[in-house]
Amino acid sequence: MTGVPEPLPGWLTAASRITVLTGAGISTDSGIPDYRGPKGVWTRDPDAEKLVTLSYYLADPGIRRRSWLMRRDLRDADPQPNAGHAALVDLERQGRLRGLITQNIDGLHQAAGSDPDRVLEIHGTVNEVLCTKCGDRTPMRAALDRLEAGEPDPACLVCGGILKSATIYFGQVLEERVVEAAVAAATDCDVFLAVGTSLTVHPAAGLVDLALGAGARIVVVNAEPTPYDDVADLVVHESIGTALPRLLASPA
Repeated sequence: MTGVPEPLPGWLTAASRITVLTGAGISTDSGIPDYRGPKGVWTRDPDAEKLVTLSYYLADPGIRRRSWLMRRDLRDADPQPNAGHAALVDLERQGRLRGLITQNIDGLHQAAGSDPDRVLEIHGTVNEVLCTKCGDRTPMRAALDRLEAGEPDPACLVCGGILKSATIYFGQVLEERVVEAAVAAATDCDVFLAVGTSLTVHPAAGLVDLALGAGARIVVVNAEPTPYDDVADLVVHESIGTALPRLLASPA
């Protein structure tokens, strides 16, 4: 296991444009399980991946009902931001955050205090609902209220179409505007920090290649090894909530 070095490398403390990519690992301390880790949701139950696969979701009412129950359970768990999220808020306040790209859909960066306009949610958000037919967007809370009132698979109130969370399912294309902004942040930084992500899902993992090509230093903070550990300038296998505040402490 590799911990946070003492003292921190000079190139890290001197960095003024840090782009951060976060994955599920940053939210596990908030009680949200990851997906691909040894105890991840899809590792333990491969069929759970169908809940976020568009073709299965649209074709199978049973899948949709399970999905709505999963969303309700997430809301009832009421996850809160943790020290890892707070460290990134502090980095923004230091004026050293170039961009915050997240693969997460939980909204915990914004809840922690990150500027919503600076958070690039490449996989969308679970806090809104989207109609797959007319595109109407509404708050997730309203749809879950209908679920509690007895609708196991609430339909769009505008057109009657199938509703889904405003997240990117398998089989969907990422939003071009968000991807372009993520690429710009990855290619315009002096340090690219990957936190709590397996770096196996593209195009998110490819942002590391773009940052490398632009001359950025690479830092990986993750519980498990990643495909990019060998090219990283610093690899930390330590609790994210413990490591990030130390890695991103304000320079003296």
